[in-house]
Amino acid sequence: MSALLAFHEIAMSSSWNFEVNKVALAFRGYNVTNLGRTAELLACDAYSQIILEEFKLFSEICSQYTKESVDLTSFVTAGKEPGLERYAESIALVLAVEKAHIRILQQVHEVDTSQASYSCGYSLGELAALSFGGTFPVEEMISVPLAMADDSVKLASDIKMGVLFSRGPMISEADVERLCLQITSEGKGTIGISAILSPNTYLLIGQQQTVQHFREVMHDLLPQRVHLRINNNRWPPLHTPIVRQENIADRSSVLMETLAGGFNPPVPRVLSLVTGKMSYDDHSARNILRKWIDHPQRLWDVVCEILAQGTKTVVHVGPEPNVIPATFSRLSDNVLQQTVVGSLGSLGMRAVSGMARRPWLAALLPEQATLLRAPHVKHVILEDWLIENAPR
Repeated sequence: MSALLAFHEIAMSSSWNFEVNKVALAFRGYNVTNLGRTAELLACDAYSQIILEEFKLFSEICSQYTKESVDLTSFVTAGKEPGLERYAESIALVLAVEKAHIRILQQVHEVDTSQASYSCGYSLGELAALSFGGTFPVEEMISVPLAMADDSVKLASDIKMGVLFSRGPMISEADVERLCLQITSEGKGTIGISAILSPNTYLLIGQQQTVQHFREVMHDLLPQRVHLRINNNRWPPLHTPIVRQENIADRSSVLMETLAGGFNPPVPRVLSLVTGKMSYDDHSARNILRKWIDHPQRLWDVVCEILAQGTKTVVHVGPEPNVIPATFSRLSDNVLQQTVVGSLGSLGMRAVSGMARRPWLAALLPEQATLLRAPHVKHVILEDWLIENAPR
C-alpha cells in the first residue's frame, strides 16, 4: 500500500477497530525499568533498522551531555537497565524507543498517526508528545532534560516517594499541599506533590525523613482512612519544588528560550498534564513547560478529559508503559464494582463491602457521568501490538 492508513483502517491487519478522531496516543515517562520489550522489537527484521537509527542518533546526542561515549543498543542487547545512576541514558533510551515506535507504526504498518485525535504524556512523555506533534524537534527537546540530568540525580540522593491513598473518602488536594508546606517549613527537607493520580491517590516526593514525617502527622489534617505507602526506590524529584534547589526550573527556562520551534500548535493536539487541558497553542509551549518542571502532574484531570472527549482507544507508546494504563485499570475496576447491575440483595457481601469503600467515586459519579465510560475505553500497549503484528 502506498498511502498511509488512517487509524480506523488498521483493523485490516489486526483486531483493532479504530474510529478516526477517537484515538489518543499516550507516551510514558521515566521509570525504574525502561527496557520493556525493546529487545524483542530489535530482533524483528522489519523493525531493527529503524530502532538502530534512533539509538545511534540519541546515543550521539546523549554523549554530548555525559561527556563520554553512549551506546543505547548495548543496554538493550545486554538486558541492562541504565537506572538512575545513568539517568541521562535512561532519558535518551525512553525517547529513542518512543520515536522508534511511532516511526515503525508509520513506515512499516503505514498508519498515519497524525490523524489521532490528540496525544498526552506522563512526565517525560509530554516532551515526547510535543515533539511528535511537531512543536519542537525531539533532538532539540531532549537537550533540556539531558542538561539537567546530573543535578536531578544529585537531588535524588536522599529522596523517597510516598503513595498517599484512600479507599474511602476523597483526599483534599489543598490539605495535602498545606501539610507538605508545613513539613517543609520545619527546615528538615522539602516535600511536595509530584502527581495527582485520582481524587484518592497522590504521589509525594520528599527529602530526608519528610515522607515518613508526613505519614506520622497526616491524620491531624486528613481522614483516618487515608494511608501512605513508601517506595524505597530513588527518584529524580521532577514536578516538585525540590528542583528549585538547583535552579533547574529557571535554568531550563533559559535553555528553552533558544530552542528551535515552539511556534506551531502540535498536530495532533497535546493534552497537557501540567494544566489538564489542551493548552498548547502557537506560542504557549515554553511557558507551560516551565511549569512542567516544578508543578505536579495532573493525571486525574487528564483521565477525565480523555473520557469527556469520547475517546474510544488509547494507544500507549513506549517501553512497558505503566502509570497511565494502571490508573485507567483501577478506575475501570472501581466503576464496574460501583455500578454493578442488580440489587444489593443479589450481591455478595464482598461486592457490597467494595462499594462501601469507594465513597469518593460514589460522590463523583452524579456530576462526572463520563467516568462511566472508563470500562469501555480500549487500551493498546503499542510494543505488544507491534510484536504480535510484525511482518513475517
